[in-house]
Amino acid sequence: MKLLCDQMMGTLARWLRLLGFDVYYANEKISDDELLVVAEKEKRTIVSRDKQLIERAEKKSLAVVKVSSTDLDEQLRTVTSVYPVKREMVLSRCSLCNSELVEKNKSKVKDKVPPKVFAAHKGFWYCRKCDKVYWKGSHWDKIEKRMKELTEKG
Repeated sequence: MKLLCDQMMGTLARWLRLLGFDVYYANEKISDDELLVVAEKEKRTIVSRDKQLIERAEKKSLAVVKVSSTDLDEQLRTVTSVYPVKREMVLSRCSLCNSELVEKNKSKVKDKVPPKVFAAHKGFWYCRKCDKVYWKGSHWDKIEKRMKELTEKG
C-alpha cells in the first residue's frame, strides 16, 4: 500500500514504514498543491489531520485516511483499520528513507553494528540507500507489542 503522510505525521510515517507500508513523508515544508500532485501521480493515499488538505484531496477524488487523534496508537489503529498490516511485510522498509530493506549476511554487517548486537543476533536487514542496519532487538519487541495491540483492538 502506498501512502503519503504530511509534515505533521512524522512519527506515524516512521512506524508505518516499520510495519511495511510504502510511505512518502513530506519531512520538509511542501505545499499542499505539491502533496496533491505527488499523491495523484504516485497513486498514494493521503494520511493527514489537515482538514483543508483532506478536503482538497477529496475534491480531486484522491484516496484519504482522516486521522483525528494526536495519539500514535490511535493514528496507527485508524490507518490499519483501513489497510491491515501484513505480517510478512513488517521490517521490509527503512524507517528513515522508505527504501526496501534487503537481508544481509551476518559477516557483512560486522563493522556496521555494535559488537554486542553482532554477537547476540543472527538476522540483519540493510538499507542500501542510507546505509542503516536493522535487527530484531528491543525495537522489534515494541513493534510486535504494538502489532498485537492493533490486531486485538482493531
